[in-house]
Amino acid sequence: MKKYDLIKEIPITGLERLRIGNAQDQKAKTGVTVLLFDGGATVGVDISGGGPASRETPLTSPVTADNPINAIVLSGGSAYGLAASDGVMRYLEEHGIGYDTGFAKVPLVCQSCIYDLGIGSATVRPDAKMGYAACVDAEQYPSGDLSGGDADSCQNKGQTGLSGSLGAGTGATVGKICGMERATKTGLGVCAFSLGELKIAAVVVLNALGDVFDPESGDKIAGLRSADGEGFADICEELYRLAQPTDLFTGNTTIGAIVTNGKFSKAELTKIASMTRNAYARCIRPVGTLADGDTIYAASVGDVPADINVTGTFAAEVMAEAIRRAASCMRDFDSSGVQTR
Repeated sequence: MKKYDLIKEIPITGLERLRIGNAQDQKAKTGVTVLLFDGGATVGVDISGGGPASRETPLTSPVTADNPINAIVLSGGSAYGLAASDGVMRYLEEHGIGYDTGFAKVPLVCQSCIYDLGIGSATVRPDAKMGYAACVDAEQYPSGDLSGGDADSCQNKGQTGLSGSLGAGTGATVGKICGMERATKTGLGVCAFSLGELKIAAVVVLNALGDVFDPESGDKIAGLRSADGEGFADICEELYRLAQPTDLFTGNTTIGAIVTNGKFSKAELTKIASMTRNAYARCIRPVGTLADGDTIYAASVGDVPADINVTGTFAAEVMAEAIRRAASCMRDFDSSGVQTR
């Protein structure tokens, strides 16, 4: 991320009312990342991909009831993985969290999934048990804690939400257009920064159709590998070779969330989410295709007065950095997730 004197990196635990937990099956290469909002969050969403697997996203629409969202779930498993939210809802219900209907408290949980059935096991998917486990994992990391250490380090084991092959990013890959043997292993990318009193965290699961580029240098850091395995090929060139209509299926998707302590309405957060999409365009090429389910949530968990243009611009930079980390932390792994050095 470009360095500015006004911007400082903070641990992901530095955002009040936000807790993040992960659960995964490393053998089956799939997992769940849950964002829990203590006290609820106002949420908007931007869906730019053609094949999203999602649950309860209409709750984020400015024309629906303005009820606080209790959790956002990111997972693998394609549409099968939507079952993970059942476990998140059970966890929240046990803790007395949810919209009070008068007869029961109903947790409001939104979810998006990536397609990771082509790596590990296609028959093992995130379920209610895994969703519940991710919530339990979040318990050990209190929100509002700025002592979590350097969030830039992929090796930092002192806080949850680390960048790498864990949580929803356990089965994430990019560059699969010519088969998994030429793909690049990616994963979960997480970072958080402050601009004065304004704080923004980004969480992203990088599973795109396109190649991935460093947003500052422009260097390709993940994507379709060359046939000899010695470097990268150009996925756009391979795509253009197809010429005729081709079913690439929805085997890709970059899903993520921006969380801020800035105070915004659902309509404003929807705009911030759409501005954050600029990060996808800066880092991934091509992006937002019918073979992707690209989705970005934007959540507000605070009351800090903030300008929507500043926040949207800042959010795109933070998300771009999260994407870079989701790719860079896996550069020593092959496409099946096996460490090579």
